[in-house]
Amino acid sequence: MASSQVKDVLLVGFGAVGAIYSLILHRSNRVRVTVVARSNYDIVDREGVHFKSAKYGTINGWQPDRLCRSVAEAADRPYAYVVVATKAIPELIRTPQLLTPLLSGPYAKAYDQPTYVLLQNGLNVEVDLYHAVAALGKGVPRIVSVAVWIGTNLAGPNIVEHGGFDRLTLGIYRHEHRTAGHNTPEEQAILSDIGGILSAGGSEVTIVPEIQRQKFAKNFWNVAFSSYATLTRFTVPALFRPPPSDPSVSYSPYVSPISADAIERYTIPAIKAVMQEMITLGRALGYPDDKDGLPSLLPDLVIESTRSIHVQPNSSHKPSMMLDAERGQPLEVEVILGEVVRMAQQVGVDVPRIETLYALLLVVQNQILGEREKAKM
Repeated sequence: MASSQVKDVLLVGFGAVGAIYSLILHRSNRVRVTVVARSNYDIVDREGVHFKSAKYGTINGWQPDRLCRSVAEAADRPYAYVVVATKAIPELIRTPQLLTPLLSGPYAKAYDQPTYVLLQNGLNVEVDLYHAVAALGKGVPRIVSVAVWIGTNLAGPNIVEHGGFDRLTLGIYRHEHRTAGHNTPEEQAILSDIGGILSAGGSEVTIVPEIQRQKFAKNFWNVAFSSYATLTRFTVPALFRPPPSDPSVSYSPYVSPISADAIERYTIPAIKAVMQEMITLGRALGYPDDKDGLPSLLPDLVIESTRSIHVQPNSSHKPSMMLDAERGQPLEVEVILGEVVRMAQQVGVDVPRIETLYALLLVVQNQILGEREKAKM
């Protein structure tokens, strides 16, 4: 491909997800990748990134095309796409604050705004950025929202462990409009372009006409299972996995026969009831009961698919929210649960179980943030 066709892409947030997708973008051979690495800049600049991936193999010392310490340092050229791969923690920093150098001053005057691609968990993560870009008066903001399915963690500041899959569902964010049935030609062109780049890099990509319902459905698992695991401090096999049948095999946690019947009778139905509140809210938001909307069977499907994975002896996955709590890192509690509660209030739907989970996780979050503040003193 001629160099004139190669596009500049900026990726902000060089954790595990950001590192994998910077690698995927680079593998496409269609873009030049500039990465903003804030906390791990020095070690990445010195040693590169070491990938241990079941899908992409072992790669030692990998570097993006350009590495920057800050968004301000990277704001020296126009970008076709700005990919945001940070966790969404609005209590600490909102996306427009993170991207201020691109949204103000000489940059905003000199260059057209890029298309923003948000690889962030949770709901309504696009709203602040939409308003900030709209306020520049340069036309309708171009925001691609993404639902990400991936198994990856940082084993060290520049060591990325990755499983055998990474899947993306892409759609255009439309402010206060959740029920579009198709993309306009302009929207489809954007999605086909960035989707094609990511697909060429190796990721599995699906393009949809309405991304918000997809992200809403993806949020079911986090609202129910991530909350449960974080509050109990036990991973999901503690709900489903039987004890080892072979004395030579050892694993934990598992469901002890002592109270297995009670867990099946009370705990699993309580988790299903949490997701049923999500179904009720989804109906009030206009999501239809069909496979392309929000099927009423989704709570059962989520529970059974989760059960099938976590009855296995080799199940070792930790929800990222639980992992953050164990590490004393801020939780994505506002975008995963807080937004659900606020959306429910706006449309007059009662979600008492989700409100309870949110209220309890706020206590966990409060202590984590308090410890961070104490450490700064």
